[in-house]
Amino acid sequence: MNAATAKHHQEFPIKLTIERSVLLKSLSRLQSIVEKRNTIPILANIKLDAKDNSLQLTATDMDLVAMETIPAQVSAGGALTVPAQTFHDIVRKLPDGAQVALDTDTSSAQLIVKAGKAEFKLSYLPADDFPVMSEGKLTHTFTLPAKECVRLIEKCRFAMSAEETRYYLNGVYFHVAEGKGGQQLKAVSTDGHRLARIEAPLPEGAAGMPGIIIPRKTVNELSKILGEQGNEVEISLSETKIRFASGNVVLLSKLVDGTFPDYQRVIPSANNKIMEVGTKQFSSAVDRVSTIATDRTRGIKFALGNGLLTLSAQSQEAGSATEELEVTYSAEPLEIGFNSRYVLEMMGQLEGDTAQFVFSDSNAPALVSDPSDVTALYVIMPMRV
Repeated sequence: MNAATAKHHQEFPIKLTIERSVLLKSLSRLQSIVEKRNTIPILANIKLDAKDNSLQLTATDMDLVAMETIPAQVSAGGALTVPAQTFHDIVRKLPDGAQVALDTDTSSAQLIVKAGKAEFKLSYLPADDFPVMSEGKLTHTFTLPAKECVRLIEKCRFAMSAEETRYYLNGVYFHVAEGKGGQQLKAVSTDGHRLARIEAPLPEGAAGMPGIIIPRKTVNELSKILGEQGNEVEISLSETKIRFASGNVVLLSKLVDGTFPDYQRVIPSANNKIMEVGTKQFSSAVDRVSTIATDRTRGIKFALGNGLLTLSAQSQEAGSATEELEVTYSAEPLEIGFNSRYVLEMMGQLEGDTAQFVFSDSNAPALVSDPSDVTALYVIMPMRV
């Protein structure tokens, strides 16, 4: 190592002690952001920045950056980056309740991790080389209760598309639109087979915000991180970036550069055949009958008559299955087919005891809702069974 390199590392010593459980929680939240396969070695690392009796951890994949600040006893402040996966595995395997000491050997560019009689040495890379994502000018800022933010995201993420060709569907569409009682903040996702739309009262500061698409990975990380944070989430956004700040965590993400389709056209307005059914009993019956549907689409048929729903499935290899359920239904008889996995994932979002399906005919999409929650609406496309 030449003198210039040694000096470069000399600037970033770290010496601190931290509680293992606190460090592990943070690493568990952040390390999934780190891309496992990448061509830039430092992107596999997590940045550690020690100062003022706190340790800030930062992870990024260049499209998304997450930072968390946790308490630590800092003897020497500094910053460096270490391999995220290995560091997480080491801390995870240390004894519960351990105090973890981090020290820097600048001559060998290694971070020394000690707990009890266990000692590890991890090669580090300088913090200066870690990529920085600028926020740019964030034009709109508003605050949501953390539970409300999680609900908006969580209840519609199941319907996001994973098809790379339709990249503009690979996320959740956040926008302001008219709803019951005036303007609402709405979260929408669809993969072309089903659609979810969740509404919340418009928070102060959100009026006039651009419609944005939060990428799929950010949505998934957000659900994980926000669930354990403070009472409120501050959301700041522009047309290209969004920033979530809650408790000790800040998440900054690029947005999907695309136009979300006019989803209103997909939501049927003329459906009038109403079926109401017990949520749990219905989900269990769909799950049982779909055991027989062995093909990829897991097709299941609904046959509706007066007060009765017959679920059926069949396959050439496995045989057939039927189950009858008592429902509230008084319209004309109807037969319609659905992908049972889509039905079950949708039912998983309903919290009330009753599910309401509103049909038109066997070829038209069905509306699904929870009568106890008027802010959530789902649409599911039929299929031939």
